[in-house]
Amino acid sequence: MAIGNAVQQASMVHVYDKKRRQVCGIPIGGGARDGLTGYTSGTVNSRCDSMIYKHDAEEYQISATPAR
Repeated sequence: MAIGNAVQQASMVHVYDKKRRQVCGIPIGGGARDGLTGYTSGTVNSRCDSMIYKHDAEEYQISATPAR
């Protein structure tokens, strides 16, 4: 399933498909630098504390990388 949009609201990133249906919600931290960092049609990247997390459209974590 392809990602159509990803939107940050408070401490959650809501992921939607191309038909604007929500497919998952990814929790993030509440810090000043935490939040959605970007998305593609296949992945969502978000920052939480000192890590950047990459998730697929089904909310599975693909990777975790230290933020710079």
